[in-house]
Amino acid sequence: MHLNRRTVLTSMAALAAPVAFSQGWPSKPIQLVHGFGAGGNADVIARLVAQKLQDQIGKPVVVEIKSGAGGMIATNAVAKSEPDGHTLVMLTGAHTVSAAMRKTLPYDPVNDFSFISTVTAFPFVIAVRPDHPAKNLTELIQMAKASAGKISFSSVGVGSTQHLVGELLAGSAGVQLLHVPYRGGGAPVQSVMAGEVDLLIDTPTVAVAHLQSGKLRALGVTHATPWPTLPGVVPVAHTLPQFEVRSWLGLAAPAGVPVSIVQRLNAEVQKLLQRPDVIQTLTLAGSAASYSTSQAMQDMVQSDIARWRNVIAQRNIQMEN
Repeated sequence: MHLNRRTVLTSMAALAAPVAFSQGWPSKPIQLVHGFGAGGNADVIARLVAQKLQDQIGKPVVVEIKSGAGGMIATNAVAKSEPDGHTLVMLTGAHTVSAAMRKTLPYDPVNDFSFISTVTAFPFVIAVRPDHPAKNLTELIQMAKASAGKISFSSVGVGSTQHLVGELLAGSAGVQLLHVPYRGGGAPVQSVMAGEVDLLIDTPTVAVAHLQSGKLRALGVTHATPWPTLPGVVPVAHTLPQFEVRSWLGLAAPAGVPVSIVQRLNAEVQKLLQRPDVIQTLTLAGSAASYSTSQAMQDMVQSDIARWRNVIAQRNIQMEN
């Protein structure tokens, strides 16, 4: 096959374009989008990352909230944005739960994204009111077996991660628990403290202050080993071997972002997660700095979707449209 000079030069330019493109990044402010309320965990972490990333790359990083539909409005907006590395999304574990719970999504939860790195990871706390008759998880399971469907647990909504953690706990223990969903906010915690619901299943961020004040009593943490901000709280795995659930927050961009930009962003995230002030802030929020490679984050997303789909099928949870 004969290649003329124009063909060769055109091919070389096409190959060089992504490199040149990435060398000019960032050429304008970066937009970091998330889909949850102001002041919530995702918002606090997004603003922390934005501030530190801005310091490192020398361009503004602006946080924008597009709340609603469990984060899907924000996720969909970023999935359909220009893949130039200037629009990012702060995903949460809800990304994989939504993918498992919903029959259809306006985006592909894996293929429509360039995953950059996880930022934080955290377990869930299982807690009761201080005067609850169950003194530990073993006693709670015994109570649940003796009165099927009468021991209740709260969540921030049907199909939330907290809901599925409760269902996974019930399945692993071989019991039936009653799910009592709320619309988020402080209602789940208040209902447990008031004795209206038996179990709180939520993040350390939500539970720690109430545990420290004595308004709640922890029965377990879903991390495989004791969690630093929950001293003395026994892992659920001590009662139910191999039981472990963690959630996370992480950065992603639209699919098609040049690999060199993803690599640069990944390196910047790794750098900021090594900063002592960032580590301290995350620890105080009940989570841990959690860096990953781009591929590791993608693999984790795929694995989590598969895991939650299995829970939904095994517990006969009705999927949403």
